[in-house]
Amino acid sequence: MDYLILVNMDAITAQLVLGIIPLVIGIGLIYWISRRKFYRRNAVGAKGFSSFESSVFIRLIERIGKWIAYALVILGVVTIWSYTQMKKTKEKQGVKAEQIAPSI
Repeated sequence: MDYLILVNMDAITAQLVLGIIPLVIGIGLIYWISRRKFYRRNAVGAKGFSSFESSVFIRLIERIGKWIAYALVILGVVTIWSYTQMKKTKEKQGVKAEQIAPSI
């Protein structure tokens, strides 16, 4: 169904949608990981893990997850920036075509 939606849109609008999706997912992932890290602390302020192995494994997964989230945010921002550049180029080409073609 998502593919059908993207087929009906032009390429520039599809690029905007494909830029917003990783941006939102990346920001949500950063928020979720930071929230888990915050609520893991106890009243004293120390992090509570059931064992050393879970401590190492969870922190490793969170670190990898944050790097993936940062990459998604950067990808989303670059894609949205590319969308704005393509839109500006398309608008300039439209203005040039109107200036060249005689209006009858």
